[in-house]
Amino acid sequence: MGVLVEVDPAWLGQQVREPSARGIATSLIDLIRQGTLRPGARLPTVRSLARALGVSPSTIAEAWSELRKHRMIGTEGRRGTVVLGPPGVPHPARYERIGHFGSRLAIDLAIAAPDRALLPPLDAALATATSAEGFNGYVRETITPRLRAAVEPTWPFAAQSWLALGGGYEGVQLLCQTTALPGDRIAIEEPTAARLLDILEMIGVEVVPVACDEDGPSPAALAESLRSSPVAFVYQPRGHSPCGYAVPESRSAELARLLAPTNTLIVEDDGIGDLSTEPLSSIGTRLPDRTVLVRSYSKSHGPDLRLAIIGGAAEAVERVRVLRSYGTGWTSRILQDALAHLLTDPGTQSIVEQARIAYARRRASLVTALSARGVHTGGRDSLVLWVPVHDESEALVTLAAHGISAAPGSRYRIRPGRPHLRLAIAALTEEPAELGELADVIALAAKRPGADRH
Repeated sequence: MGVLVEVDPAWLGQQVREPSARGIATSLIDLIRQGTLRPGARLPTVRSLARALGVSPSTIAEAWSELRKHRMIGTEGRRGTVVLGPPGVPHPARYERIGHFGSRLAIDLAIAAPDRALLPPLDAALATATSAEGFNGYVRETITPRLRAAVEPTWPFAAQSWLALGGGYEGVQLLCQTTALPGDRIAIEEPTAARLLDILEMIGVEVVPVACDEDGPSPAALAESLRSSPVAFVYQPRGHSPCGYAVPESRSAELARLLAPTNTLIVEDDGIGDLSTEPLSSIGTRLPDRTVLVRSYSKSHGPDLRLAIIGGAAEAVERVRVLRSYGTGWTSRILQDALAHLLTDPGTQSIVEQARIAYARRRASLVTALSARGVHTGGRDSLVLWVPVHDESEALVTLAAHGISAAPGSRYRIRPGRPHLRLAIAALTEEPAELGELADVIALAAKRPGADRH
């Protein structure tokens, strides 16, 4: 048939083998893969194709939604809906844009990685782990007895089920993926972690934003979001990225009261775990049957451990276990028992405590320096700083001109909001003169051009 510029609805209707949403999507996927429908071809309107097939417009819209999820079609203004090409792997656009600043930038404030100098050594932990019971066996162990014994006393509520995973974001992703179907709603705090937004976009859910204040998710905003019956509510109870919020006990109780009458799964993302300066107030203490806590140990004990623990509602954790059984099946017992050793070793506990103090000091020093220069930030507990600016693009250019990278705040939002930059503080200098120079540049980038001239 050659290249199609505008696809005839009658012809396309004849190519559809089964006029359901899935059948229509499958037929178009075949046509696009075969090259019959090529990139740039304009598809019929929803209504015209619905008439040709004798189905409702909502059936066509559902098929289109599936094709958009796989980046096979897209809407291009007046051109309407056009073919983009064969299916590809969705890319985490927000996450992949972090850190691509070239080789000239000397100070990296874009990536919130831990300071390697503050991480505990792994030698003894790994050596101890190779003597683990069941080592090199093929038994699928959700969590080793040693690791469970190490983490259970620190859990804020009695977890019904446990699972070791390859990092905090894997835990959040699999919980969302096994709870929601495409088109379902998930409520999340706003702003939130950029990677979470990528994950939810990939899953194909509708995101329901919940506005925050200095104590975390606003009760009024959560109440409004619950009117849309989200299948899950994902939030960070402490160490919030990007804003540094920590939810106090009174706010946690208020959120639990609102969630109690619903069927919404509560996913608590404890991203910095033992590096947090605030206690964890968990909704799980009140709603243990509906709460799962995801705790990452990457930033506190080592990124290459690739470990997080999920503990909480049995049904939700079991769904994740079942999905993982199709792939990795279980997390390395070597890594699990290495973490167990670190969590119970007094020397490691002291190192992590010193790291927590150092990060808090670095964050507070930059907050104080910026405040003295008229730039006021919020939050109190995280490895990042949420800095208000006049214009994100201009601020990033100014920083880059001084050899400094940062992340634009818009990357962490669902809806437009006041411009911000997110600055990682873990590797900040502790030398007062250097910190002062850095604060000077950040303040320059943050302010309206010419603001100091009046």
